[in-house]
Amino acid sequence: MRKRILAYSIYYYPEIASVAQIYTELFEALSDDFDITVICAVPCYTGEVSPKYREKRFYDEEHGGVRIIRVPVRSFSKTDKKSRILNILDFWRGARKVTRQLGGDFDLVFTYSQPPVLGGMLGVYGAKKVQAPLIYGIQDFNPEQIMAVGYVGGTLLHKIMMILDKRSCRKSSCVIVPGRDLAETLKQRFVGKDVPHCEVINNWADDKTIIPLSKDHPQVLAFGKQYGLDGKFVIMYSGNIGLYYDLESLVRVMGEFKEEEDVVFVFVGNGVMKALLEVYVEKNRLRNVLFIPYQSKEELVYSLNAADVHLVTNAKGIKGVSCPSKAYGVMATDVPMLAVLEEGSEVWCLVEESGCGICAHAGNYDEFRSALHCVIDERQKFVEAHRGGRSYLDTYLTRELTVGKYKMLFNDIVQ
Repeated sequence: MRKRILAYSIYYYPEIASVAQIYTELFEALSDDFDITVICAVPCYTGEVSPKYREKRFYDEEHGGVRIIRVPVRSFSKTDKKSRILNILDFWRGARKVTRQLGGDFDLVFTYSQPPVLGGMLGVYGAKKVQAPLIYGIQDFNPEQIMAVGYVGGTLLHKIMMILDKRSCRKSSCVIVPGRDLAETLKQRFVGKDVPHCEVINNWADDKTIIPLSKDHPQVLAFGKQYGLDGKFVIMYSGNIGLYYDLESLVRVMGEFKEEEDVVFVFVGNGVMKALLEVYVEKNRLRNVLFIPYQSKEELVYSLNAADVHLVTNAKGIKGVSCPSKAYGVMATDVPMLAVLEEGSEVWCLVEESGCGICAHAGNYDEFRSALHCVIDERQKFVEAHRGGRSYLDTYLTRELTVGKYKMLFNDIVQ
């Protein structure tokens, strides 16, 4: 008999968030072997909720062989903490209510670390209600992440969050993390005590869809023409323009290259820091810094391939806390990477092991400046020397390999 999995994922198909794409692809790939029910929020990642998702108590749908139960949440602004928190609490309450209505008869519960801390607690609640083992996927450690950037709360709140999330880890049959440095963070949480069982399973890109394309591919050319990238050397940041990437500091260094008329710095995406960056760029007349909207999943391969070099970053203090999964999409295109990270972080190690780019230490802006000079002044040599990402990904990091690890783990736990 096929085993049944109950999963929680605040963002899910058709959301553009990277975690939504990862777990959508994972559960759809596993649907040949398991019956999977996903409880998620109605589409709201951009902050807006479509009118069609404002009418019912919940929405029961199906996509890719997966049952999807969506709970209603309110719209929010990414720059308004209160509205964001209320949106999250809507999901928390709605997901618990749906869990009670579903009842038991599940063999496994899966949750991940969004919303921060509450995602783990929701999994613990669901596992208790349906009397099934729990797997907790930690994409971002909190409160460590918010502490690193001072986003919200004080010492007492952080202590409470740590207690609650450590409890979720202890209640789990397995904690999955996407990087070796995150596994070390889990160990450090439980120094001198039993460390919960942990598996390192990397994230991935859709390596069947995100592939290397030449610069003269018609749709890559069309993307470049649409946004005025023709004849430019394109250094691109693609993804969430959020709090944890130190982009407000890096753009100041980019501003020192504003006289490089044949070089353009491109930010593709959206996020809470975008408006701040736009103000800085406009105030300082940085004409070679551009902002481009999120690209749909279908168009992403063309935008990624329009870059000559991709910028992948995390702020200082994020090592062992979060892994920038955008790196896998960059590697899938075989476009070289300039990684601004902490030494020993998962993506730093991947860049060194694959030879797909160069690394600069997060928070060291002189080093970032020197790296940009290297990339720009020796652009042809740099690009030709760092074409190792795709071959490394095909050997070690394909979606098929990663899904196989999840399948094996799920089967081991539900036996």
